[in-house]
Amino acid sequence: MKEYSTPDLSFAAFLLMKGIKLTRAEKLSSGKFNFTFSDPNQRCQGLALEFLNSEFAEYDNHVRNLKRMIYSR
Repeated sequence: MKEYSTPDLSFAAFLLMKGIKLTRAEKLSSGKFNFTFSDPNQRCQGLALEFLNSEFAEYDNHVRNLKRMIYSR
């Protein structure tokens, strides 16, 4: 079975929105996350480019900036 993994929570959510099946989600000992998807047709790599050009990525950037503002005070 071909799989695709990403530590990016926002991209993982985007893949779920696109109908890609999540097969594993874990928190690593480093404290980071890893999300693994079933990718038999190798769609995830192309969806990564779609994500970068989407409003979803823009929204995620705004959320990250707002968090930085709040936590820097």
